[in-house]
Amino acid sequence: MHSALHLFEEKGFHGVTVHEIVESTGTSKGGFYHHFTSKDELLFVIHDTFITYVLEKAYIAKNTYDSPTQKLQQIIKSFVQVFDLYKPHISVFYQEHVYLKANYEELIKKKRDQFKDIIIDTIREGKATGEFREDLSEEITGMAILGMVNWTYKWYKKSGEKSIDEIGDIYVDLIMRSIVSPKM
Repeated sequence: MHSALHLFEEKGFHGVTVHEIVESTGTSKGGFYHHFTSKDELLFVIHDTFITYVLEKAYIAKNTYDSPTQKLQQIIKSFVQVFDLYKPHISVFYQEHVYLKANYEELIKKKRDQFKDIIIDTIREGKATGEFREDLSEEITGMAILGMVNWTYKWYKKSGEKSIDEIGDIYVDLIMRSIVSPKM
């Protein structure tokens, strides 16, 4: 997968053959097809790897913390972490996701929707407990969080001025300051 990621980043999904992938890893086509049924499945696995990570972390936060504030803070922090842990996966996915076959796209959409729903449900819960502002639109606020954090893939560099943890703290601060109820 690591070799395929670099090749896809360099040449694009359609610019890379299975032969080039196996040649760059020193394996055989049989070895490739032992792990993946097709190059299309490989593209799916690339995205599924990081969406599964953020979804699992979101479920852990949801089930660990009682406070919607703590849940959302942890969800944001782990969401930001994905851009450090899986940057090549994310870059390739955003460049090449249009080539995902319908069945794989449906599976990815389901996980992305689950992640979005956890964020929106946490905002809804925070409003109900009085921790978050009453006037928030749960849907728009959730989509704003997703949009803000997702854009990290475009500019984040491991060698940048801030570490991924510092960036996560900045996002948490910006987001929480805008949604936490003034009564808190």
